[in-house]
Amino acid sequence: MTGIPPAPTVPALYTCDVAHTRVQPVRHSLRRRTYFWLVDIDDMPRLPCLLRPLARFDARDHFGGRAPTIRSGLDAYLTSHGITNADGRVLMLAHARVFGHVFNPLTLYWCHDRTGSPVCVVAEVHNTYGGRHCYLLRPDKDGRADVAKDFYVSPFFDVEGSYRMRLPLPGERLDLSVQLRHGDGSRPLTATVRGCHCPADVSGLLMASIRHPWSTAAVSAGIRWHGIRLYLKGLPVRPRPVPPNREGML
Repeated sequence: MTGIPPAPTVPALYTCDVAHTRVQPVRHSLRRRTYFWLVDIDDMPRLPCLLRPLARFDARDHFGGRAPTIRSGLDAYLTSHGITNADGRVLMLAHARVFGHVFNPLTLYWCHDRTGSPVCVVAEVHNTYGGRHCYLLRPDKDGRADVAKDFYVSPFFDVEGSYRMRLPLPGERLDLSVQLRHGDGSRPLTATVRGCHCPADVSGLLMASIRHPWSTAAVSAGIRWHGIRLYLKGLPVRPRPVPPNREGML
């Protein structure tokens, strides 16, 4: 990772289209609308008291869930992987808690050093079984990185293959993709997240909440509903392995 990309204005909201497309062993696609927060983890949004139920960021929802802050949880993870220079700005893309509920299939952390230069990206994945896992990425100048898959996410895929991720730092546009790749060259699943930046002010949050009420619960329900549909299409459920150790997670 070279160069210093322009810093996006935060906190920010991104209203997004999230799409998943499966091509093997059966074709199936889903698309849903939602919104994400982009925040500086050292300068979290300060909301009026009446709006706080619509957006709360809690350290227990990230990494091992036992660190006092998100930053300390991230630092512990990075230190366990030998990274000590990501001590500058960290931007996090995630769902906030809405009425006490949150589910983040993917949380991203763009980590910088004190000069503002990018150091790494951490992709934190949650599955619907309560498991958590982090991938440490070193994207190229276009935001692309490859990493071996070693965490059980979908009950219809084994823990095998690799991910090709494209995770450029958001600006006016958010444009992310994650593609599952198998050793035989097949690409059975592609997920994309595309959206537009809008200010995270009172009117912006109220508009997002009206358009996508209780957004995090809707994400959880949507994942389970599509799982049922895939099962009814005849996809076999793959055995769930023992969860991996949570390295560097307090």
